[in-house]
Parts: sequence; structure tokens; C-alpha cells
Amino acid sequence: MKDFGLYIVMTAPELGYRRFTEICVQEDVPILQLREKEMSNLELIALARELAAICAGSNTRFIINDRADLCRLADADGLHLGPSDMPWQKARELLPENKVIGVSTHSIAAAKHLISVIQKGGDLKAPNYMSFGPIYPTVAKKVPDPPVGTSDLRKVIEIAPIPVVAIGGIFPHNTREVCATGAKNISMIRHFGSSLNKAELVGKIMEFKQLLKENSR
Repeated sequence: MKDFGLYIVMTAPELGYRRFTEICVQEDVPILQLREKEMSNLELIALARELAAICAGSNTRFIINDRADLCRLADADGLHLGPSDMPWQKARELLPENKVIGVSTHSIAAAKHLISVIQKGGDLKAPNYMSFGPIYPTVAKKVPDPPVGTSDLRKVIEIAPIPVVAIGGIFPHNTREVCATGAKNISMIRHFGSSLNKAELVGKIMEFKQLLKENSR
């Protein structure tokens, strides 16, 4: 998997999940992840299937957070796994070969361990990407991990054999600092999710794409 740029995580967006997804697809957002922890299983399955259908056949890959079963049931494009979720190796066994798998790392030690496992993996297909963060303090999680900073981000990008996604506390005002580390892929949650109408969300997506283009040369 090559570097892709923008990675948006959806957690209760102000526009609603369906409208938010439709706009992201229209604007060719490369990756869109559903992270919803408050719904019942039935509600979540129905939502995931609906959003996967919106993304089907488009340039937007639809990713499910945490759950391989939901990824299969919704026929999503991929699965993102945290440190307490199913091991990515097991997910590779359970999911079709064409599914994207991403793995979260929250410290340079965890990132180096993942890289070591990948390098010793033999014939096992590696994760398609790894996220690293939070880069800056964030309130996106109820119990946030300590910020890792841009220095460690640079170190991880230099040694990672797969694309690295910078995540956590990133907004337009610090995007240039993140890109200066060599980051080609950046994830944002609150910045996009807080959009109140289509014009605002489209403007933010266009602004970010331009920032990434200007600072990733």
C-alpha cells in the first residue's frame, strides 16, 4: 500500500454519519474510518453496511475500527486494530486477502516492536499501514494516551517498512510541523467531525489537501 494522504476518523460527526460519508466520497477522501463505541451491535451493523455501500466503487476506502466480524458483515474495505484488539496476524487469517489492515501504535517502543514483527514475518502479509500517536495532546478518547511528539514520529517514519499515519491533536495550524517530520499520511477526527454543513466540510478537506501537497514535497 502506498502513501495516501488524508485519513478521516468518524466519531458522531455533526453532519450525521450518512451525509458525512457521502461528502467524503464526493471529495475523494482516501480513507474513512468508522469509530463508534456507543451503539448496539444491531445499530452498528446496520450503520456499517449503509456506509460501506456508499463507499463501494469509489476512491474512498471504508475502514471499520476494532472488529473483524463487523468488517466481514459490512463487507468494509478494511479493519483498524488497536493494542487491545485482535492481533493483526489473526485478522489476516479471518479476512479476505484484499482487505486493508491497519495497526495503532502509541509509543516508539510499540512502533519498533511492530516493525520488528513485520520484518520477521516471513510469508505473512504485513499490515497495510500503522498509525502513530497521539502526536499532540488530544481529547478524542475518554482515556487518551500520552503524546509522543514529532521527534519520535520522525524516527518511526524513517524506519517503518509500511506507511505511517500521524494521528492525535493535529489541526491545520500544526500540520506543517507534522509534515516536516516526513509524514505523508495524517489522520484527523475533531477538525472534520465538527463541520456543521457541506460547505464547511468540503472547505476543510480542500484546505487540508492543499496543506499536505505544499508541505510533502
